[in-house]
Amino acid sequence: MAVVLLPAVLAAEAGGQKRFDVNAGTVGEALAQLPMRNLLFDEAGALRRLINVYVDGVDARGGAGLDERLRDDSEVRVVGAVAGGSSG
Repeated sequence: MAVVLLPAVLAAEAGGQKRFDVNAGTVGEALAQLPMRNLLFDEAGALRRLINVYVDGVDARGGAGLDERLRDDSEVRVVGAVAGGSSG
């Protein structure tokens, strides 16, 4: 089974759970199994702009995205992008 790892801020929305073992063939299928999936996907079903996903340390957006194939031992890490701030 692949494993999905969440940062603390998203884990809080998933009942405090940071690790999910999933039986999924693709990144999209794995993320769709998470209890807070509505925070990851927009209304059209695309990954939200400020959510980054890494499969075995490689940015999934640089490859097949949500269609990226998973192995049984794949590690999927969800990372919220940092945005905003002040120019000074």
